[in-house]
Amino acid sequence: MKKTKYITLSILIFLVISCKNEKTTDADLVSEKFYIPAEWEPQDAVWLGWEPDSTLGFYPVVTKMIKTLTPKVMVKMAFNSDSLMQTAKNYLIRNKVDTTNIKFYTMPGGRYWIRDHGAAFLVNDKGELGVADFGWNHYGYPVFLKEKYNGNTDSINKYLNRRLPSMQRTGKVDSLMANIEGAKILKTDIVNEGGNIEVNGKGTLIVCESAVKHRNPDLTKDYIESEFKRVLGVSKVIWLKQGLADDPNGFFRRITGNYVGGGVQHSDEFVRFSNANTILLAWVDESEKDLNPVNKMNYDRLNESFKILKNATDQDGKPFTIIKVPLPDLITKKITARKEYSEEFYFDLPSNSFYMSEAPKIGDTLLRVPASSYLNYLVTNGVVLASSYVAEGSSKEKEDRVRKIFETQFPDRKIVFINAMPQNWDGGGIHCSTQQQPSKK
Repeated sequence: MKKTKYITLSILIFLVISCKNEKTTDADLVSEKFYIPAEWEPQDAVWLGWEPDSTLGFYPVVTKMIKTLTPKVMVKMAFNSDSLMQTAKNYLIRNKVDTTNIKFYTMPGGRYWIRDHGAAFLVNDKGELGVADFGWNHYGYPVFLKEKYNGNTDSINKYLNRRLPSMQRTGKVDSLMANIEGAKILKTDIVNEGGNIEVNGKGTLIVCESAVKHRNPDLTKDYIESEFKRVLGVSKVIWLKQGLADDPNGFFRRITGNYVGGGVQHSDEFVRFSNANTILLAWVDESEKDLNPVNKMNYDRLNESFKILKNATDQDGKPFTIIKVPLPDLITKKITARKEYSEEFYFDLPSNSFYMSEAPKIGDTLLRVPASSYLNYLVTNGVVLASSYVAEGSSKEKEDRVRKIFETQFPDRKIVFINAMPQNWDGGGIHCSTQQQPSKK
């Protein structure tokens, strides 16, 4: 009896000490002043994800990206399994990729879009690396289920529980990356993806409000902002109301009329810092706003964002320089609403993958729109990787204008355009496919 009592007491003492140490550690992390650096600062590596790819067509794009990156920066890749990692190695070698500047890691739960579920790396002036560990709910999947099943708890739980194990594994990838790099972890209960983190490295963060609210429907804006400041080391948060119309919240959504698409409403599709005081904002010219309904929606949304940014200031109270970057010409593909997915008709969409209130009837003809934008680019050591749309029919003159903007804003870097349409059709782009690991101070 005494022995049992002693063991119980020992466990209680251990738990108290553990809790105390955990709190102390968290306080230490805050006092160590970790912050998220700007993307144009020196980087030790760029992380990529990888997934089985029978119909998506990601692999050739990833191969071009790696060949462009490896002369400039170490590439690190995360895989859900050893077998997938070996498949990737074989593919890259067959396609003449020099793998000597690539590090490969097995990480259960790893997915392709590593910026969103992977580590948001931090640094401090002590030469330490940190990671902001956000929650993960597969781009607001519970919100989709709630709407689709009209709040029916049994149906919501049934389908949520089916995906929960994989969601939980994916939600641990950022901490696995932190452990590999010996980084300290700042954890928060806020659900947020890396594609919705845009910083100037001096203390200002821009986020897309519609994405944040969609992932955190039960949390207040004040609380969310306080957590952003705590774990990202920023002092100013600028909230832009909505992202691009062709980057809607969910897979899949009716954008307007018979235009449909899938996306996540991330800031990296439409607004980026090019330096601490300059903001690049996606733009639709007055002359193009009435060419189609999607242009009109984007025109209205981007003008709203422009007004917010024009009246905003940075962490020191200074106004920003705003440069308007044209969106590529709208790309569409005529598709059919089907009963279920089919590899034979990859672009066609099943009716039940839509929000219930927006679902087309089986057999309906729709216009599918990709999440295309010149601002979903990656900045790393000596190079900027950007998407090209000329081969898809977009204006070459427009793309030349974008190139000149990039060359002016990133004068010491080579600007490389890559056609990343397979990623765009799946709701993302080059930036979404990568996650930079900053050099320690």
